[in-house]
Amino acid sequence: MRLLRSNRALPADVRAALDLPRGDRVLSAAGTRGGSHVVATARALYVPTEGGGLSRVPWEQVDQASWKDGWLHVQETMGGPEHHVRLSEPGSVPETVRERVTSTVAVTHHAELPNGGGVRIAGRRPPGGGAVRWTFVFDPGLDPDDPGLRAQAEQVLEDLRRQTGL
Repeated sequence: MRLLRSNRALPADVRAALDLPRGDRVLSAAGTRGGSHVVATARALYVPTEGGGLSRVPWEQVDQASWKDGWLHVQETMGGPEHHVRLSEPGSVPETVRERVTSTVAVTHHAELPNGGGVRIAGRRPPGGGAVRWTFVFDPGLDPDDPGLRAQAEQVLEDLRRQTGL
């Protein structure tokens, strides 16, 4: 993966908007068709907002990311927002996004639920370590707010935690 040698390649206003936490660093960046930037750091993805700023999405909170026809598509976990950004010259951003998202996955498991349908359970760990965060993604047609379904998913999660030691 080609890394930026420094964040000097970024315009000063983009560098200032990042406000990187201590220990974080820029890995890759790309300009967007709208004149903003997408920036991938060791700990998060920064995507442009409608207001002209940048929104920080920690890698462990990216449920899915894909690259197609010049567009970067990112879905946050637990029904969080979707981001669709057209990159003018993607460089290594798509590869960096794939690598960083994949690196956070500690375990993923799809289970059939007793009353029909299923749930995908993912355990993700932030880059640099920390506690595993668990997410549920229910199959289409199932209501994620149904307390009975949530209880069934929680039981599957407990079994999975016992099996994996996480």
